[in-house]
Amino acid sequence: MESYILALDQGTTSSRAIIFGHDGRVVSSAQEEFEQILPSPGHVEHDPEAIWSSQLAMAKKALVKAELASHQIAALGIANQRETTILWDRQTGRPIHNAIVWQSRITADLCQQLRVRGIESMVREKTGLVLDAYFSATKVQYLLEKYEGLRGRAERGEVLFGTVDSYLVWRLTGGQQHVTDYSNASRTMLFNIHTLDWDDELLNLMGIPRAMLPRVVPSDMVCGETAEGLFETPIPIAGVAGDQQAATFGQACFEMGSAKNTYGTGCFMLMNTGSAPRVSENHLLTTIGWCLGDQVTYCLEGSVFIAGAVVQWLRDGLGVIKTSREIETLAASVPDADGVVVVPAFVGLGAPYWDPHARGAILGITRGTTSAHIARAAVESMAFQTDDLLQAMQRDAAISLTDLKVDGGAAANDALLQFQANLLGVNVRRPVVAETTALGAAYLAGLAVGYWGSLTEVQNNWVLEREFRGQMESADRERRRRRWRAAVDRSLGWERAEPGASSED
Repeated sequence: MESYILALDQGTTSSRAIIFGHDGRVVSSAQEEFEQILPSPGHVEHDPEAIWSSQLAMAKKALVKAELASHQIAALGIANQRETTILWDRQTGRPIHNAIVWQSRITADLCQQLRVRGIESMVREKTGLVLDAYFSATKVQYLLEKYEGLRGRAERGEVLFGTVDSYLVWRLTGGQQHVTDYSNASRTMLFNIHTLDWDDELLNLMGIPRAMLPRVVPSDMVCGETAEGLFETPIPIAGVAGDQQAATFGQACFEMGSAKNTYGTGCFMLMNTGSAPRVSENHLLTTIGWCLGDQVTYCLEGSVFIAGAVVQWLRDGLGVIKTSREIETLAASVPDADGVVVVPAFVGLGAPYWDPHARGAILGITRGTTSAHIARAAVESMAFQTDDLLQAMQRDAAISLTDLKVDGGAAANDALLQFQANLLGVNVRRPVVAETTALGAAYLAGLAVGYWGSLTEVQNNWVLEREFRGQMESADRERRRRRWRAAVDRSLGWERAEPGASSED
């Protein structure tokens, strides 16, 4: 009987389950959005129970849609929103608090306190990351300080910490496995990417007990099986990776210097830098891409906090559109943005600026500005932020890219990708299978159980759907870049601005 791979793609705004065949094509899929909890400006939370229930329900729904039984699933892979932090009770499995989402800036002040202590360079050297509220470490620290007696329970191993992958594996295995993979561990700001272990110096500085941390395993390792009662028969859990690393794997970026960009809730560009970590001189991140067996692959990464989420804001915040799909038509109804620039710094700015106090701005408005101009400028903001990343990445890697593979929900927008190619001056390539995050998790799981025999077999599944070639004059490109950077400059440090204060203040 033919077998398949089930991938769980647990994202920031929705839970998806996709079943793939041996050719890497989608057999069936199911998706469900869940609530975004916004307790205060710049702070984002999720209900872990909503993450779990929606993800399990979508897995079952995908099986039903495909008319498959669980014994036909050779393995299950997981790709997850990274850095999002969950603490839960070991005995009951109940969350201690809502998940603190990667976008949340609730720990910006904690980061500043650590910065004053002079540990920023040490954090960078050990973890490859910048000292920022984006990552998990200060989120854990915040929760341990928020609840009296919680740190003591954590020291006794009664309270566990995990990113979303760890929480899902824990629930899927009925509490039998507390693990994470190397890619997710490298996003916590607690993991030493050189020694490949949790770093005791960082743990001590932040008061985080090692007893609450998951065991770190390769990305292609069978780390358990689904508990009795979840499906008709147990399914091996065999592949785990953070969503952006999974997407890079799904795009078959196996060669040093190959790169992809994902247009999701945020925007994430990763470049394969091989078997050794490369230190960024341009405010990018050094991260672990994946670990196959005992072979670790490193990547340079640029992270943008708000990309596709700007479309949700136009829909839910401004009411400019009723559905996200309307954005392409509205933006295309005008020939250009007519000088309008949108800087979507709703929760600060990520790479290469790393300013948690930046806030969103719309500049260049005139009496002639319409909702269509704002919509077009919002879409273009994804391309401008991606351009910032690519310029920094090419300087770090000393490699001039000839093409960029793309994926994510907004990659379906032809106008965005054409503008992106124009702005970058490189070819933008979109694959036939756009669900590369889930596909990467599926490939890792399938390689672990022998469903696919080699990376070459996986690479042969990648098929081009469309290529976008740059059509913009270099002078026009530079003019647009200068306007974008001027707009970014005006958004920086906004949360700290006080009426009457000079810019030097």
